[in-house]
Amino acid sequence: MKTLTKHQSLNAGQSGTMDNLPQDTDQLQKLLKSSSRLIETTCKLASLHDLDEVLNTITSKVCDALDCERASLFLYNSDRNQLYTRMVTELEIEEIRLPIDAGIAGWVARRRKLANIPIPFSDARWDSSFDKKTGFKTRNILAVPLISIHEGRLLGVLQLMNKGNEQQFDEFDEQLVQCFAMHAASALERAILIDHIRKTHLMEIDIEMGRTIQGSFLPKSTPIVEGYELSTWWEPAEAVSGDYYDFIEFDDERLGIVMGDVSGHGIGPSLIMASVRAMVHVLQKTGSTPEVLLSMIAESIAPDLQEGRFITFLLGALDPEKHLFNYSNAGHGPALHYQCKTNTFHHLETTCPPMGFIVDLDIPEATPIKLEQGDLLILATDGVIELKNKNDEIFARDRLEALISKCHEESTETILSNVREAVNNFHPEEHPPDDISMIIVKRQN
Repeated sequence: MKTLTKHQSLNAGQSGTMDNLPQDTDQLQKLLKSSSRLIETTCKLASLHDLDEVLNTITSKVCDALDCERASLFLYNSDRNQLYTRMVTELEIEEIRLPIDAGIAGWVARRRKLANIPIPFSDARWDSSFDKKTGFKTRNILAVPLISIHEGRLLGVLQLMNKGNEQQFDEFDEQLVQCFAMHAASALERAILIDHIRKTHLMEIDIEMGRTIQGSFLPKSTPIVEGYELSTWWEPAEAVSGDYYDFIEFDDERLGIVMGDVSGHGIGPSLIMASVRAMVHVLQKTGSTPEVLLSMIAESIAPDLQEGRFITFLLGALDPEKHLFNYSNAGHGPALHYQCKTNTFHHLETTCPPMGFIVDLDIPEATPIKLEQGDLLILATDGVIELKNKNDEIFARDRLEALISKCHEESTETILSNVREAVNNFHPEEHPPDDISMIIVKRQN
């Protein structure tokens, strides 16, 4: 090992070798101590899986090992192309966020190179705003990128500030922190992956719980109506749905049939759907007719329909003695009446725009439908007819009508099973792209 002058020792970093270690015994002991501490930290990181614990260990232990005042670990957000702090030692502000083209950390991230800045305030890349906010005085900086070993992607930047005893970061510090950065990146990448899996798992649990709760909102069973047969199908695009169907009882013993579709799918629409369901069950106790009940629901839900949300909604009442179906329809479809004698379909007329577009809340009732023997009512959401296959063809109402016409003599359960099979064959993915709900009502005699 060759002897260096004091000047050479302080300005090591030109040669890029470990030959420049000083002969001074105290200095060698410090270097050995630093190396030992980082080795201990590396071993500890190998056993950690929690992301915050990994980040805290990296920032706190690297300060001890390299004898500096502070360390910050910037994580890289590729979606926003930002660097942000999740862990900083003794920081007076909660978080730092900066674009990747800003500051010394940004330069290190873009270039994927180490930066040793002996005098930050004279460096054009230096941003002094954080010192002004915190009152901290940065004397020198050593920053190194954290790169994924397996994929070569940027994970973040580790930044050290203020070498102890008024010293500068030297070549040995550079080599030590670069070696440590590889192990830190490996631990960080593993912790990020585990954190993502854990959050995904928790989200799946929450969503599945939401699905269970929402499923409990739907009818526990299909009503038994003398002379009629009813079957239902509900399949959300995600774990929760913006579709809603229901059966209620009017005071005059007519069966109320409800079909609604909140725009969009997922958690937001499902919450609106839950509100609508609660309103239906509360307002039905007023003994109102379908048109009055729908008007009250539309008025009550209007404040919740923000940011372009709307609800198509059909509310009807089936009289099994007179074989009449009275209804009001706020822009909902497909809603069909199949006449068995003539083998024809008629669309249930719209009596007002969807909720969210309605200005006049005095919603009229449509012309009642007379149901003859063998006739069908098909109420569904547009997730059925707007379904697309891999060739970008839509399932369409014509296909639905042709399918039902072909098997109209079968039970409603068989008809529904045929529709479900046709839909699944048309779009053979695990989940449909939009929520699907359907009610089929058949007059038997």
